[in-house]
Amino acid sequence: MKVTSIVLAGGKSLRLGRSKALASIGGKSLIERVIERLRPLTSQVLVVTSREQVDLPVAGKAEILVDLYPGKGPLGGIYTGLLASQSSPCVVVACDMPFLNVELLRYMIKLSPGFDAVVPRLGEGKVEPLHAIYSRSCLGNMKTKLEHNQLEISRFLDTVCVRYVEQAEYQRLDHHFLTFLNINYQSDLDQAITLSRRA
Repeated sequence: MKVTSIVLAGGKSLRLGRSKALASIGGKSLIERVIERLRPLTSQVLVVTSREQVDLPVAGKAEILVDLYPGKGPLGGIYTGLLASQSSPCVVVACDMPFLNVELLRYMIKLSPGFDAVVPRLGEGKVEPLHAIYSRSCLGNMKTKLEHNQLEISRFLDTVCVRYVEQAEYQRLDHHFLTFLNINYQSDLDQAITLSRRA
């Protein structure tokens, strides 16, 4: 099964105060770490970003796309990536997840036939839509939501066929849920640097 990976890197990184994608852990930028982890899974890597960040240093490792719906959050980025993807399903992750678990993503890809999306459920009604598998079959519904300015991914997910991955499933492959760790603040980055030294 051919798989495309879509990395969302269009955020303004206001809480960190500088580009998340370029923040460094163990001598590698976050975006380099993410692409490196996706490579074994994928035939195509697309990085969706804003016009202001098209010079991300990923030449030869990924294709950079400018978000077709700037300012409309992750839903626009996912749509942009799906539209350009050469395959379906597509792995969709944020650029600030330094410990992506390849085995868990592989498991989610295997679950994807017959579903529009495969999304981890974190408990208490929360889901992780930026560590998920989306099919190109989502494009029509996504475009409708974007054009009506209904940008919450949870509302979009209510309109498609979703396979939710429960905690008991992903815990078998990622005991400490590190795959979902993302970097918003300097304290998150410091924690990730510490964890990477132990790995």
